[in-house]
Amino acid sequence: MKATSLRSFGLDTAAAVRRFSAISSLFIFASPALSSSSSSSSPSPSRSNTPSSFSPSSLLAGSRSLWTCRRCLSRKHSTQGSPQFESRRIPGDNGWARKRAVKLTAAAGGTLGATMLIFSDDIKHAYAAIERTGRVVGTLAICINDYRTVLNRKDTSPEEQATFLRACHKRCAERTLRVLEKNGSIFIKLGQHLSSMGYLIPLEWATTFIPLQDKCPVSSIESIEAMFVADTGRRIDELFLSFEPTPIGAASLAQVHVATLKESGQKVAVKVQHPALAEWVPLDLALTRMTFSTLKRFFPEYDLEWLSREMDLSLPQELDFRTEAENAKRTKLYFKKHSDAPLVIPEVMWAKERILVMEFLSGCRPDDLNYLDSNGIDRDEVSAALAHIFNEMIFGDGAPLHCDPHGGNIAIRKNTTRRKPNFDIILYDHGLYRDIPRELRRSYAKLWLAVIEADEQRMRKYAYEVAGITDDHFPLFASAITGRDYTVVAKKAVVSPRTPKEKEEISGALGDGMLLQLVELLGKVPRIILLILKMNDLTRSLDENLHTRQGPMRTFLILARYAARTVFEEQLEIVSQHGSIFWPRNLLRFLCTFADYVRVEIKLQLYETWLSMRNRFGTSS
Repeated sequence: MKATSLRSFGLDTAAAVRRFSAISSLFIFASPALSSSSSSSSPSPSRSNTPSSFSPSSLLAGSRSLWTCRRCLSRKHSTQGSPQFESRRIPGDNGWARKRAVKLTAAAGGTLGATMLIFSDDIKHAYAAIERTGRVVGTLAICINDYRTVLNRKDTSPEEQATFLRACHKRCAERTLRVLEKNGSIFIKLGQHLSSMGYLIPLEWATTFIPLQDKCPVSSIESIEAMFVADTGRRIDELFLSFEPTPIGAASLAQVHVATLKESGQKVAVKVQHPALAEWVPLDLALTRMTFSTLKRFFPEYDLEWLSREMDLSLPQELDFRTEAENAKRTKLYFKKHSDAPLVIPEVMWAKERILVMEFLSGCRPDDLNYLDSNGIDRDEVSAALAHIFNEMIFGDGAPLHCDPHGGNIAIRKNTTRRKPNFDIILYDHGLYRDIPRELRRSYAKLWLAVIEADEQRMRKYAYEVAGITDDHFPLFASAITGRDYTVVAKKAVVSPRTPKEKEEISGALGDGMLLQLVELLGKVPRIILLILKMNDLTRSLDENLHTRQGPMRTFLILARYAARTVFEEQLEIVSQHGSIFWPRNLLRFLCTFADYVRVEIKLQLYETWLSMRNRFGTSS
């Protein structure tokens, strides 16, 4: 008999276990009465001849009735009413007890076996859930105890304490890595995210989690086939002429297969969610919340609950591929109308919650410098194109914001149909998007203009408008948003390349106690600002990996232009609210606004021209 999962009928594991216990108890108590009643077609003389209803209480009562041998029982029927054939027990004869014990054991065993067969999926799920939870809780308890032991040492010098703490970081990170690898699911994604947060967590943790970047799970073709049948009602061979069983790419949440559509013969990329995710996501999210909540309880100064809150919000969106399809269509339409950037987004054919079929477009990673150089693709132009695309997403009115632009979600391909630029940028993975409110976007633009002009007073003003940043946290926020040391920002040198010495100073500052301030800061800012900071960090990393001749200077100039345009649009809107532009006072407002915009544009244009000439004559560093 095929095992049936109660979860398919809407019953959870706890309900299954409760029913299992109740049915087992019922059969165990009922077995003696059933066996005695089956041995005779007549009711026991000690019971009424009136048939009774079948219930647990009647079964229990039947199991306590007096025993009557078969011979006496037959004589009883032939001489009904005779008092000499009353029921009696035979002293010293235990055969009846042994028979009842055998029947009881057989009935209980049969009941247990049948119940385990019926509930097998739920029992396996419950066991696996307990195992997953045990790994997380056990490792969490060991790590907390390890940290408390190290932090409470009083007989060590500061240097020794720092050494012990680094060793503790490493031990706990390795324990946690093993748990993330064994549990898989969203724990892999969490570990990948933490591995890129060296500015927020101890370096020992970040470096230990780096191997997770290349340890994404791969689901079997059999499980993918079953998912297609469950989600579409059709087999893979009914939808596709060909379907490569080995994925061309795998991530923590999904994997991509190359296929050919049966209807049109078009080559497509089929993104499929790992089937096991649906089973474990609710539990894993709860375990993530519990972990960060427990850490906060023991170490209140290190509050990372905002990270679990962001996962609670973003992960359900990433797991619904219909949302991703809508995001891709919307972004494609927006850039077609508002930008001439060389951005290409694969066309979506159709989408289900866990399956996405789209146009197959391939290219090379943006950090594949050999590919770029061998195809005559200018790295500086790639960097500039990326800056145009992502600044349009941040500052464009009504633009959708892609919140996960890492190297694996971007590809560069050569385009010989135009002279400049001679490449396309392909953008994948549109699962995580946000919309920046207009007022926040405008304040953010003013903040960046103040940063580029090193106007600290305006920087503090707009930092408060954007994220509620007070004066105490402002230097740290300025460093987080620019990726630069605050002294560099204050000296108006934010457009200069980051030196190894500056990177060391930032890391040293985090180690000297600024880390806790940064954790506190990130716990207070709005979620959308967290995503913008994450996007800034990822795009900054993309730019540095390109090793351009101009460094970050040109990308900052592009950012400044988008910020200036946003402020100019706001000022035009204010002018229009005061009536016709030909009114003298309104005309004056417009001329002042236009003059400010032109001033910034001329300044940026002159700087970019100087930068281009310097590179042309080989004077760049």
